[in-house]
Amino acid sequence: MAHPFLSQEWMDAARAIREQYADDVPDVDADLRINVAVTEVPFDDEVVNAFLDTTSGAVVMELGHLDEPDVTVTTDYPTAQALFVDQDPAIAMQAFMNGKVKVQGDMMKLMAMQTSLPTNEFSEKIAQEIKDITERPEE
Repeated sequence: MAHPFLSQEWMDAARAIREQYADDVPDVDADLRINVAVTEVPFDDEVVNAFLDTTSGAVVMELGHLDEPDVTVTTDYPTAQALFVDQDPAIAMQAFMNGKVKVQGDMMKLMAMQTSLPTNEFSEKIAQEIKDITERPEE
């Protein structure tokens, strides 16, 4: 069943997918704490706050915010979905260059993380299963 990106149902389903393969994915070497403020959310009148934290060695993404993030990223809903679900580096770069992604904090840490996330067949499976549970705007 597909859920709107960043809804509580989506978060619960994405967490369950990550937990299912937790023992099969390599640890993340980079320690990064990112707060994400997402605007123009179709199911909420306000900004949805989420965070991504790799300090445990795993990728943890939840709703809410961290008290002391390394980086805060602000972007609109379609761009956030392209960045975090579709993981399209071309869209990410274009959005940044067009001012759709605003970054505050340690930009070097953020850039280093993009190249330090380890991948294997299970991390690719997680990414695909998360795409599969994500409702598309045209749906």
